[in-house]
Amino acid sequence: MFNNVSSFSAIVTGGASGLGLATTKMLVAAGAHVVVVDLPDGEDSSTRADVIAELGNRAQFCPGDVTNPEIAGRAVQLAITEGPLRVAVNCAGVATPGKLVGRNGPLEYNRFMKVTEINLGGTVNFMSHAAQAMKDNELDPEDRGVLINTASVAAYDGQIGQIAYAASKGAVASLTLPAARELASSQIRVVTIAPGLFETPMMAGLPDEARAALATKTPHPARLGRPDDYATMVRQIIDNPMLNGEVIRLDGSVRLEPK
Repeated sequence: MFNNVSSFSAIVTGGASGLGLATTKMLVAAGAHVVVVDLPDGEDSSTRADVIAELGNRAQFCPGDVTNPEIAGRAVQLAITEGPLRVAVNCAGVATPGKLVGRNGPLEYNRFMKVTEINLGGTVNFMSHAAQAMKDNELDPEDRGVLINTASVAAYDGQIGQIAYAASKGAVASLTLPAARELASSQIRVVTIAPGLFETPMMAGLPDEARAALATKTPHPARLGRPDDYATMVRQIIDNPMLNGEVIRLDGSVRLEPK
């Protein structure tokens, strides 16, 4: 992982919980200084700043909304003060449900656009700011940096009630190749991970019986994916220079039924 520099920095959005936190821990263990972007703490939420502080001085919390360009710029500046920005992982997202025609009528436009703004707009926001900084890096050994995004198997197997979520994640998958082609001349790679059924904060809110039933849907391994599985995939993408412009289904071969 970037053998020619003594230290490097990374940004992880949604990095204070779930897939993002596992990725943050992996990058810190690999020697990176990680700027974690996540929502500021609320009165009833767990303390994200404390979670990141427990990781030591190689992790730094940058509270804010991923759709805000100023937050993206701030995160980049915090990162490059600690070392060249080599890795940016976009994990922040929401899965607000909604049918095209629900009990209360047509899908609310603002409800749809809010999911798209966070999942797609937030991803592009941080991709563009991170790529701008990565262009100034020295090659190490073949890359200046790697952008890693998070889609979902819902991009391909979207279920009933996932109109906004599937659309936003499908867009993240679709932008992967054109972004990789654009940034190839700057030696910056772009790869997207499409997780299947994973143990995440969103999944934790389900009853035990429901979680157990979902685990059986994955052919092998017959369990929910673990955040560490995702973090391992991030590490493998960073380490393999031929992974570029690709969407990788990390799903144990699951294919979701309509509902």
